[in-house]
This record gives sequence, C-alpha cells and structure tokens, in this order.
Amino acid sequence: MLELWFIMKKIHYLSGITITVFIGLHLFNHIYGVFGPEQHINLMNSFRIFYRNPIAETVLLLAVATQIFSGLRLFADRRKTAATAFEKLQIWSGLYLAFFLVIHVSAVLGGRFVLQLDTNIYFGSIGMVTFPFNLFFIPYYALAILSFFGHIASIHQQKMSRTVLGISPTLQSKMLLVFGLLVAFFTFFGVTNGFQPFPFPEKYNVLIGK
Repeated sequence: MLELWFIMKKIHYLSGITITVFIGLHLFNHIYGVFGPEQHINLMNSFRIFYRNPIAETVLLLAVATQIFSGLRLFADRRKTAATAFEKLQIWSGLYLAFFLVIHVSAVLGGRFVLQLDTNIYFGSIGMVTFPFNLFFIPYYALAILSFFGHIASIHQQKMSRTVLGISPTLQSKMLLVFGLLVAFFTFFGVTNGFQPFPFPEKYNVLIGK
C-alpha cells in the first residue's frame, strides 16, 4: 500500500509538471492581453502551433485527468495528517485546482466542439466583464491562479532545503505567493482590457444568454 502511494505521488508530480508548463504559457498569454485583444490572439496562435495538435492535446488531457484522479486520492490520504500551514495549503489548493480543471476543461471543450467558438480572450473574458456573471467568474479565476501558485509554493517549501541569497525556503515560498497575487492582478488586467469594457464579436453573446 505504501509503495502504491509513492507511485501515485510520483505520477501526480510528473503530470503536474506537464500542466504547469501549459499554465505558464497560458497565463503569460493572458497577461499579454494588456497590449489589446488582437495582440493576445496573435500570441495565442503562435503558442497553439506547439500545443493545439492531436499529440500535444492528448498528452495534456491525459495529464489533466491523471492530475485530478491522483490529486483527489492524495487529498483523501493526507487531509487528516497535514499539520503545517504549507501542508494544508498544498492539499486544499490542490482540491480547488481539481474542481477548477474539471469545470474549465469541460467549458473549453464545450465551447470548441458544441458552440463552435474559438476559445480565445473573448471566450474567457466576456463573463468577467458582464454583470452578474462576473460575481462568479472573478473569484473563480482568481482562486484558480492563487491556488496554482499556492500549490507550487507549498511544494517548494517542503522540497527546498537551502537558503538562497540569504532567503530561507519558507520566505521563498511566501514570495511565490506574493508573485501569484501579482500574476492574478495582471492576468485580470490583460483579459479585461485594463478593467474597461471592450466590444465582443456578437457570436460570443451566447455565453451570457444574449
């Protein structure tokens, strides 16, 4: 049983690395939206050469499914034994990420194959700038970004054993959390045109019931 737990943990770690690479590109693309929706889409199309193809998408979807399944198993195993703040942050941020991935991946696939929409900046941001949908989508996306960096910070705190430039592993992890806050802010700034309304192609109105 113990050996199976370590195998599950290793699989979770490897699938997490795969997803982290994609999320890094995804967040950078969103932040790049500060230069306007057109620039965001141009960069997105450049990135899609690498990740929107049958092989890359299959690998990514398998990694997501593996991450969710293994993450829920690890959460069940560690929920009662987590003692430190970072250990608790790791399991609870992981639980939220599993919830987010199920909804977000389903929404993106539904947008692409059912609604026949390009899941670009318009797809992601229309709910964030439209009342009352933004009451859900703003905390939904904010918690996802913060959970992502919280998960990384907690793992870093547990695995990092040395001080770098006089900064302890715990302080390094806290800095990662602050960095996550900044990324969340600039991501929102990028996908909402600087928190200002901007015109959406009419076909995206279906997402807000128009």
